[in-house]
Amino acid sequence: MTHLAACSAPLRRSDAHHTSCCLAVAYRERFHRATFLFSATAKYSFHFFSMTTTSTLTFDAAGFEAFLASRKDEPQWLTDLRRESFSHADAMDWPARRSEEWIRTDIRTFQINKFAPPVEATAGDVPAVHQLRDGVEPGGVLETYDSQVVSESLDEELAAKGVIFGSLERLCREQPDKVRPFLYTVVDPDYDKFAALHAAFWSGGQFLYVPRGVVIEKPIYLGSTLSDGGTDTAHTLIVLEDGAEATVLHECNSANPEAAGLHMGAVELIQKPGSHLRYVNVQEWGHKTYHFAHQQANIDRDSQLQWTIAAMGSGLSKVNQSVDMVGAGANCQVNGVMFTEGRQHLAYHTQQYHRAPNCHSDFLYKSAQQDKSRTVWRGMIKVDKVAQKTDGYQRNDNLVLSNHSRADSIPGLEIEADDVRCTHGSTTAKVDEEQIFYARCRGFTQKEATRMIVSGFFQQIFDRITIESVRDALAAAIARQVREYE
Repeated sequence: MTHLAACSAPLRRSDAHHTSCCLAVAYRERFHRATFLFSATAKYSFHFFSMTTTSTLTFDAAGFEAFLASRKDEPQWLTDLRRESFSHADAMDWPARRSEEWIRTDIRTFQINKFAPPVEATAGDVPAVHQLRDGVEPGGVLETYDSQVVSESLDEELAAKGVIFGSLERLCREQPDKVRPFLYTVVDPDYDKFAALHAAFWSGGQFLYVPRGVVIEKPIYLGSTLSDGGTDTAHTLIVLEDGAEATVLHECNSANPEAAGLHMGAVELIQKPGSHLRYVNVQEWGHKTYHFAHQQANIDRDSQLQWTIAAMGSGLSKVNQSVDMVGAGANCQVNGVMFTEGRQHLAYHTQQYHRAPNCHSDFLYKSAQQDKSRTVWRGMIKVDKVAQKTDGYQRNDNLVLSNHSRADSIPGLEIEADDVRCTHGSTTAKVDEEQIFYARCRGFTQKEATRMIVSGFFQQIFDRITIESVRDALAAAIARQVREYE
């Protein structure tokens, strides 16, 4: 067994000088492009749909019965699943403060009774926020507001090939033979109280099914928007059969960047042998929003997954992300970007689970923290005894932009096989004053220099993203938030 470990280490001054030289040359053009996007366009593009939501329900037994009564023509098998999940949730305690998974994330101020389960919508105008659709011609579109579907469409050409796409809630009724065999086969609804409550109260949702051998050339677009004080419990289920290919762009925004709200969701990605999926998720909920999610992929023999996550929103996030490689030769790449400000707290726990031999996993998370914000990344490479010839890599880099911000980075390995190559590493550093000085000597202001250096820090992630519109959207989003280095 080969075990390589990279320990946390600050950037050396010589490295910082070399980096600043490269940045001044290589990222000047990118910086000016991001600056143009930042100054010449609004933060979001808005489209309006007609609906409003009103609810006095809560997440207790009475609220659950009222929620079930609001479901129209829901199949009995789904109602039974909801009842089982609620009974489990009702018997569970909230996560223990001193448990290893939650010891760095304090939810004592979270009060679920301040939020209501999503219900059917009535008339009214609401904004749908778009960041990833610029320059993109989607093959299908599904948009939700407070977990209620307000718009859905699919190209006729794709429908003729057998592609199924739309509201998960609707398709549970209309095509249960396609949904039921996959729903909750990846995410565990009993993982914790948040997972069980989600399984009981999920609403709206998104479902994509790509038949065997079908290649979707145009990206599928998913847009989720939260009102101020709203609740989103959407469940995303994506299934690719043997040899299928698809790209999915999913963005989550609040109508107001400072809005409160609750997202309690789940994502299930299921890939059969030889399939290829690119899945992008941009999370920019309002800064008073709670974000709890369980996200998991199962990828089978010789399949490929590129999963990109950008987390810049919410006040408090706790996300569990796992990729399980269940067939020989499976290959996954996960790209993570976290950028925090104010008093944001973002905790992302990742797992690369090698269940089969000859699989490759590559997780790279980069985080920047400013003001009094905090990020927590806890990564695990897990290798079963049968998973020989595993090649696993994980890394988390942090750029601390304030004397009061904090980054926690905890890489880990659990290896039972004896013929593997697993590498993990973590770095945490501040911007070197020499980098700022060097850039200012070449005509940049301090704010411009900081923004350029931060953009350069994330460039390794940008280079791994194969979708140009996503690269541009992330670069512009990061450029918007950077302030002068303290």
